[in-house]
Amino acid sequence: MTVLKRLLRPLLTLATVAATAALLPALWQAYMLAPWTRDGRVSVEVVRVTPEVSGTVVDMRVVDNQFVRRGDILYVIDPHRFQLALDGAQAAVLARREDAALKTAAARRRNQLSPGVVAPETVERANGTAAIARADYDAAIAAARVAEINLDRATVRAPLDGYVTNLRLRPGDYATAGVTRISIVEAEGFWITAYFEETKLSRIAVGAHAEIRLMGFEQLVSGHVESLGHGIADANENPDHLGLPSVNPVFTWVRLAQRIPVRIHIDAVPPGVMLAAGMTCSVAVGEAAAGGRLLSRLSFLQ
Repeated sequence: MTVLKRLLRPLLTLATVAATAALLPALWQAYMLAPWTRDGRVSVEVVRVTPEVSGTVVDMRVVDNQFVRRGDILYVIDPHRFQLALDGAQAAVLARREDAALKTAAARRRNQLSPGVVAPETVERANGTAAIARADYDAAIAAARVAEINLDRATVRAPLDGYVTNLRLRPGDYATAGVTRISIVEAEGFWITAYFEETKLSRIAVGAHAEIRLMGFEQLVSGHVESLGHGIADANENPDHLGLPSVNPVFTWVRLAQRIPVRIHIDAVPPGVMLAAGMTCSVAVGEAAAGGRLLSRLSFLQ
């Protein structure tokens, strides 16, 4: 009995060492070689809605973070000036039409006269004047259409389904053409940008299954690899004032793996999970995305 007690402690130590040695390869494979990363970001397509005409905002139809559908009115610019411009353009169309009709009729009469009654130069001048009048009529029609478009553009509408974000526009503000006053986050435009170490890229393939764990939610989001980035910035390529490359003279013995962006398409979002651009997440791809076990074990790192 004494001999057994004396051998028990060494046997337990040996068993612990053997179990640790057996687990080390699996742990190394799972945590160091498997394609997963904690450096993921939720990205989204954002449309910057800019007015095509300038004017004073007289009516706001949306509030911040409101969901809108394509064609919904966002805000209205004072339309009176544009309505007056359209009225003037339409009046110009009528005047140009009558002028073109008169000059075309005059040219037709001169062309119907017998040769020798009027000089050829007079006929040519009449034909040219009629052609210019018809061109002016066409230009007036185009100007009226532009005025009509400007009046229509005074009502700014949502170009797609999405969420109004960072709204800083109120009635009385002056909207300038080409200047963004409202941004819309596309409702179906979310994806994940995951930054993987370059040592793990060989284990990532386009189309591979991916699992995403957002920092604020326990449920896993599923997706697949859509594409791999083909370039990142190189600080050594920044030229100096002479146009020569500025190469860092220091090269450390321990080389840190660069991180390459991998685009993850989101396939399904569990109920109750909200996506917002800029959210952080962990991503596992392919062999690392085994039913979420790896991400579940790593949840304490979030």
